[in-house]
Amino acid sequence: MGSTTLPAAAAPVAASGGLRRWLPFLLVLALALAMAAAWDGYWGVIATRAAIYWVLVAGLNLVVGYAGQLAIGYVSLLALGAYTASALVEKAGLPALLALPCAAAMGAACGAIIGLPALRLRTFYFAMTTLGFATIVTQVALAWVPVTGGGMGLPGPELPAPFDTPQGFYLLCLGLAALSTWMTVNVGASRWGRSLVAMRDAEVAAESAGIGKPRLFVTVFLFSGALAGVAGALFATLQSYITPDAFTFDLSVLFFIAILVGGRGSVLGPLLGTVILTLLPEFAAPLVAWSTFLYAVLLLVIVLAVPGGIAALLDFKNRKPLEIDRSVAVRPELLREVLARHREAAPLALRDIHLSFGGVRAIDGLDLELRPGEVHGLIGPNGSGKTTTLNVICGFYVPQQGEARLGGSPLPMGQPQLRAGLGLARTFQTPRIVGESSVLENVMVGGTISGAASFLEAALSLPRSRAEERALRNRALLCLRAVGLEGLAEVRADRLQHSELRFLEIARALMLNPAFLLLDEPAAGLTGEEMWRLGELVRQVAAAGVGVLLVEHHAELIFAVCDRVTVLNLGKELAAGTPAEVRSHKEVVSAYLGG
Repeated sequence: MGSTTLPAAAAPVAASGGLRRWLPFLLVLALALAMAAAWDGYWGVIATRAAIYWVLVAGLNLVVGYAGQLAIGYVSLLALGAYTASALVEKAGLPALLALPCAAAMGAACGAIIGLPALRLRTFYFAMTTLGFATIVTQVALAWVPVTGGGMGLPGPELPAPFDTPQGFYLLCLGLAALSTWMTVNVGASRWGRSLVAMRDAEVAAESAGIGKPRLFVTVFLFSGALAGVAGALFATLQSYITPDAFTFDLSVLFFIAILVGGRGSVLGPLLGTVILTLLPEFAAPLVAWSTFLYAVLLLVIVLAVPGGIAALLDFKNRKPLEIDRSVAVRPELLREVLARHREAAPLALRDIHLSFGGVRAIDGLDLELRPGEVHGLIGPNGSGKTTTLNVICGFYVPQQGEARLGGSPLPMGQPQLRAGLGLARTFQTPRIVGESSVLENVMVGGTISGAASFLEAALSLPRSRAEERALRNRALLCLRAVGLEGLAEVRADRLQHSELRFLEIARALMLNPAFLLLDEPAAGLTGEEMWRLGELVRQVAAAGVGVLLVEHHAELIFAVCDRVTVLNLGKELAAGTPAEVRSHKEVVSAYLGG
């Protein structure tokens, strides 16, 4: 991927944006340090508990808030971390500080085990597996008496100086909470965080961008499990003595609701939510028996009054009104720079494709060839198989017969996440975007596979990760300039007009520097002027050496920009050739064009 240079004014803007991102966290940290300076024993314990809870919730937030998984039973990982650290110190004589990384390792391993069902199960089914795991952990803790002490429990680890005092222990917990915050903010702002959100809200688009779900989810569950294990070890020290009764369902509810109250895709919101829910019982002590009920009521109020949670309340930037009379002014001349290092591509061919859904023949013996540097139109009546053909090329559908080849190599069927690596990018009939993310972040998703920095590099903000993020951001801004949306880069994508979403998807596809660009009805909903701007953009993409497959209902656009056209009817090829040949074909005129 070629890098570009931001305008001179862009660097200070980026720097100030980074400062604004960290300022709220620094204020929270300052208040927490003030608590240490003006130490109060009772409230110090409450603050310590809030810090410990946040270590767990910071990791869980990536699973629930970013990935959208209903992981309700995470109290099980808190228990595992607590028992691992306590047993190693009490039974094996391990130093307490060494028990912390051991608890993290146990949490990470069990976090991955919890996460595996998420690759297949969705919503409440996955939630039930996490609750089931929590029940198993409780039963093992009760039954494995030689290690866990059974119902009698175990003493928690006693940390050495300077962490052996309440104030010293609080500062340790606060430091680990700050480290957890820093890492999760870094992950959330990286390609890993964008991939999680894209998989949550636009899974098909995420797979088309080359994002693989198994590796992504297992990595995130490992990380969140490790943080939960550390939190468990700290929790055991705070409690001084642990029993299975300490790990209640109410705790799981607190962790989960803190994220929902805080807001999806945010770190600051769930942080404040965790603090609020930890303090709430102290202000409503007479109602402590009703804590689960109060949490449910609070969640209901947030969902009805502020669906976006605390994060939405703090999002002042996206409350500013946008100009109503906006137009998309594309700049096709920039495509030469966007596609400057275009790969040498071989033709993409479908041969004798047959695909049926039940008794319906969607594609019936189709042959199709896409050539680099050409615009190939695919038209036909509704239900003729246009989008189905595109889905076969992209790996979402597996034909019963026939093959797809890129040059001399067969395209692997049924593996859409591999298409981006082969240079295939696409848009969708209905725009698939992440509404809660900015326009710029949506476009950056398209360049995910160009990154090589590991999850740990992203979490620790190491140089390679930072360099990749700068390159991705610069390229995304260039793609937005090419399609005329650079002025909306920082706006939430769900605030855009329909026509702008069409061009946003094209910008995301261009991020891949594709060999072939597959456009599924990109002119739907566009005005006449916008449609011709789109046509000029498509022509310039092809002029840069990219093969374009244009699925479209606007015949006038097809005949104006395409080099070759294929007409489908009932899954079969009705006609194929140059626009002039197709336009004069009698059956095409009768079945599709009219006249």
